[in-house]
Amino acid sequence: MDTVAVLLEAPERLVLSRLELSPPGEADVVVDVEWSGISTGTERLLWSGRMPHFPGMGYPLVPGYESVGRVAAAGPAAKRRVGERVFVPGARCFGAVRGLFGGAAARLVVPDARAVPIDEALGADGVLMALAATAQHAIAAPHAALPDLIIGHGVLGRLVARLVVAAGGTPVVWESNPARRDGASGYAVLCAETDPRRDYRCICDVSGDSLLLDSLVQRLAPGGEIVLAGFYGAPLSFSFPPAFMREARFRVAAEWKEADLVSVRRLLDAGRLSLEGLITHRSAATAAPAAYRTAFTDPACLKMILDWRACS
Repeated sequence: MDTVAVLLEAPERLVLSRLELSPPGEADVVVDVEWSGISTGTERLLWSGRMPHFPGMGYPLVPGYESVGRVAAAGPAAKRRVGERVFVPGARCFGAVRGLFGGAAARLVVPDARAVPIDEALGADGVLMALAATAQHAIAAPHAALPDLIIGHGVLGRLVARLVVAAGGTPVVWESNPARRDGASGYAVLCAETDPRRDYRCICDVSGDSLLLDSLVQRLAPGGEIVLAGFYGAPLSFSFPPAFMREARFRVAAEWKEADLVSVRRLLDAGRLSLEGLITHRSAATAAPAAYRTAFTDPACLKMILDWRACS
């Protein structure tokens, strides 16, 4: 069995390629992918060659960790049913080709547990499940205050803001790009220079800008916390005296966990969270090289998805 997949051969050298798939085991499912998302955080770093070293890192690789499709076949020990629509957070089913993260392909072979059933009504918006779970993970640490300032109004920032509102908060979002200040519901989006506040209890940074820490420390209330929820390609540093005076705390929000995905599904099912309005660009998977370049270089592109339904 084989599939058409996005293959990142080297930095900024991306092609579509036909790859052999690993044979499915008894507890595996085969998923025919309908849509996959392009991440402007981690995948941009992979595409540009600026990704810090991680285990499994290297080229060539299949990117992508935001895929939605239907179960086409299920092993005898699998719990998923043929025909179910599922979310798949990546795969490692391409033999010698690295699957980091391995979701950008027309067909995937994954363990049953990695195929998460989603509501039919979500459709293509289901690719946002991973980002929504990432946002939930950033705000859900034990005893943590809800963010009252969020840095960045891209897709992840909007999801953090929507989750904070769903939890009863009233956050402020900073966004430097005027074209990205629309689309808020239940919260305010400001330019940092127009915001006089210096008493934020919890600042959640999803910008990935490694140069912001000193300016964020100056906006903290005493004992406040800065949550690093973006992905940073450069080393982070900050001036110690202002952080010392405020007894600032720093927390790194890492990869989402299963509990975060469960929480997001419950909020969606209850109508307290919406994923609508976040996908701004769509492309046929056959035009993937151009789609990736647009996703990474066009400021108007919040979220690009690839449509795999015409591929086989």
